[in-house]
Amino acid sequence: MGLGSILGTGVFVSLGIAAGVIGSGVVLAVALAALVATANGLSSAQLAAAHPVSGGTYAYAHRYVHPIAGFTAGWTFLAAKSASAATAALGCAGYLLHTFGVSAGTPARVALALVLVLALTALVAGGVERSNRANMAIVALTLTTLVAFVLFGWLTVDPSLVAERLGPARLRDALASPAALLHATALMFVAYTGYGRIATLGEEVREPSRTIPRAVVVTLGLSMLLYVAVSATAVAVVGAESFAASTHAAAAPLEVVARTFRHPNVAWLVAAGAVTAMAGVLLNLLLGLSRVLLAMARRHEMPGSLAVIDPATSSPTRAVLAVGVIVALLVLLGDIRLTWSFSAFTVLVYYGLTNLAALQLPAADRRYPRWVSAAGLVSCVGLAFFVPWPVWLAGLGLIAVGLLLRAALLAAKR
Repeated sequence: MGLGSILGTGVFVSLGIAAGVIGSGVVLAVALAALVATANGLSSAQLAAAHPVSGGTYAYAHRYVHPIAGFTAGWTFLAAKSASAATAALGCAGYLLHTFGVSAGTPARVALALVLVLALTALVAGGVERSNRANMAIVALTLTTLVAFVLFGWLTVDPSLVAERLGPARLRDALASPAALLHATALMFVAYTGYGRIATLGEEVREPSRTIPRAVVVTLGLSMLLYVAVSATAVAVVGAESFAASTHAAAAPLEVVARTFRHPNVAWLVAAGAVTAMAGVLLNLLLGLSRVLLAMARRHEMPGSLAVIDPATSSPTRAVLAVGVIVALLVLLGDIRLTWSFSAFTVLVYYGLTNLAALQLPAADRRYPRWVSAAGLVSCVGLAFFVPWPVWLAGLGLIAVGLLLRAALLAAKR
């Protein structure tokens, strides 16, 4: 489940976005983001072990910090994952159009992405769930795709250019631009945050105190290896500048890179893996977002009408449709860099609250040293403000709007 949630938009789209920020330093940003994600993952794991209920940080912050912190976690989760869903839809559309040779611009990508969002929203509203069997099939195809990309990529690489594109000089360039490196790290952190999906399953797994921490660590380790291998391969084959340019032009960077391989038919496999993975991520996000919105409505922190369960489908239809509308509106922005950056800021706030909740755990429930959660908290707060200032300013404004909405709803209830 963790791999199915992580290996999607992050690997097929965001690597190219980060390469546009830091160039070949994207490989270093991937590794740094994995360290931050590991600290956050361990905080999530020990919270899930101590408080094994569905809801993730929305539930943890409510219990261990303050109801306002819980609401802020739920609100930023909705914002972050809606933006991630919009990015997945735009990326999926980009891969589809480019694979079939449709040289269309942003309007065509937006139109196709809207169709995908509306279709999957209708499926989820009708009670469709993503089964474990389907998840395993998607993960198997994604892993096959990424391994093929790396293997055939290195069969194509010009050895004389590897040192120039990935050598120590490039690493020094990245370290010499700390603001850009931290910006890229913030963008890549979002690519790992599917591990939160594991923590929200506290009521549904055997021995959660043992199973969840192990699943988080193993999932993050495998994901980091794949991200490093894929980003290094893409940069070695075409260079960081071309890799970034392909993301902007077609929103299908790995497929564009694969077309330059000595075995160009690999591009079809990459496209199939990308489309399947991102459609799966989009479906997963619509399911997860609607359930968080449902939980918030039940606490009267969202309009009560969103808490209605359709008896015919056993689905929170109104919550699903509301989420679909939000994602569709974000798709209309048409810019994957903007939607992914907004997701980065809001998800860093969300996981900052995760670490804050973990710091409040009683000593008897703590599985890891306090410094792990402290490091995660400092990393999240610090990285959040390395995204462009209009993005984090808009994010802070959205949080303020959410808190005003919560106050109005609670006042109306009284």
